[in-house]
Amino acid sequence: MSTSTPQVRRPTIYDVAKLAGVSPSLVSLVLQNPGKVSDKRRQAVLAAIADLGYRPSRAATTLASSRTKSIGLVIDDYRNLWFVDLLRGLETVLAEHGYQVTLADSRPGENRTKEAVEGLLAMHVDGLVIAAEPGAMGLRGTDVPTVVAGWRNGVPDEADLITNDDDAGGAMAAEHLLQLGHTRIGHLSGSGGAAAHRKAGFQGLLRQSRVEPVIVGEAGDTAEEDGYASACWLLDHHPETTAIFAANDTMALGAFGAIKARGLAVPANLSVIGYDNSALAKSRFLELTSVDNRSDVVGADVARALLDRIRGGAPETLRRLIEPVLVVRGTTATPRS
Repeated sequence: MSTSTPQVRRPTIYDVAKLAGVSPSLVSLVLQNPGKVSDKRRQAVLAAIADLGYRPSRAATTLASSRTKSIGLVIDDYRNLWFVDLLRGLETVLAEHGYQVTLADSRPGENRTKEAVEGLLAMHVDGLVIAAEPGAMGLRGTDVPTVVAGWRNGVPDEADLITNDDDAGGAMAAEHLLQLGHTRIGHLSGSGGAAAHRKAGFQGLLRQSRVEPVIVGEAGDTAEEDGYASACWLLDHHPETTAIFAANDTMALGAFGAIKARGLAVPANLSVIGYDNSALAKSRFLELTSVDNRSDVVGADVARALLDRIRGGAPETLRRLIEPVLVVRGTTATPRS
């Protein structure tokens, strides 16, 4: 004798129409464009949806509207905490308009960004956000509205770009260290577009004060292990260093490991500044001084620009810089005597 529980049938659009006393096509219109339905009939449909617990089929909605209500986001490393706030900013704006974000990770490798973009296009996304290197690879032949988030290598002049002002952020880090009295300074950099701009701002301001920083890791990646390796080289070859500026918070964490391995302490022996003001920097354990790139603001502005493109607006190319903010915590201090 069977003891299985019969499956409960999910309510359909026809069940909603019957309960509300309207046609299925009118229910569909309420779901797609409620402003075109009278208040009385719209309220009847919404009440029926609530009573039945009806959930619209996303596939059916896509077929009816010719849009997937999905935005593709291409990133190049899940380990980079910068993307967390970027995604939060994107979703805050897109959710208000019924859009969802689909992630694709293009880990370093030949044509990986292009492959990630093609995968998202195969899913018929309505727009693309490129937050990966190289940025230009995701922009050619996409045929959908596309916005670049953050400085990327090789972004063409005609591309929409919204980014933190990394040059200004790098200069802020340099000014902070100079004000504390540091002159023997190292910088852990990387090969990406954002890292290049942060280095340029940092190096440029220091040179104005006739301080020449030691730059390490320009051709490498910007993960924790890269920060560790670069900091090890810096401290072994330039033990006189009193301050380190890392291209992001993750590299700064690697620098902490290198400093500890040599029996030194932060900030007693070395000051450390990160970049991104990620959750890592805000943790009570590290209390890392960091440049806040306001990536949530970048994400929100990217979403608005993309929605404008999808609706057919914004005929001119958009270039927007978001002003960073230096957040001083416990990892920077005056240099050791």
